[in-house]
Amino acid sequence: MPREVITTSGAPQAIGPYSQAVKAGNLVFVSGQIPIDPETGEVVGGGIEEQTARVLQNLQAILEAAGASLKDVVRTTVFLADLADFGKMNEVYGRFFPENPPARTTVQAAGLPRGVRVEIDAIAVADRTRGT
Repeated sequence: MPREVITTSGAPQAIGPYSQAVKAGNLVFVSGQIPIDPETGEVVGGGIEEQTARVLQNLQAILEAAGASLKDVVRTTVFLADLADFGKMNEVYGRFFPENPPARTTVQAAGLPRGVRVEIDAIAVADRTRGT
């Protein structure tokens, strides 16, 4: 199965030996995204709500570059620096996945890159029929 590396300027560039995403067949595997503004390269200010929104915007940009959208996501993993942030993260997350949300695992991580409060990765199906 051919493998395609996905990159976009609409999300932070990879800072190590990994890709923003890899598309294999109709599956898109998006690397964990943290709340970095792709224009400035800096972690966004604010609390868990602002950080979660930026992470999901980054995921959305990468998915679009792969020919998919948030509606195509079938699985996410959410890493939180503190599970006490779960409720606020979940509220923002729900705005990005208002209908038929993907399967999800949420865990507390001992540490996240650059001291951020949240990181999310995703798997999507790029060519499924929209609306089903």
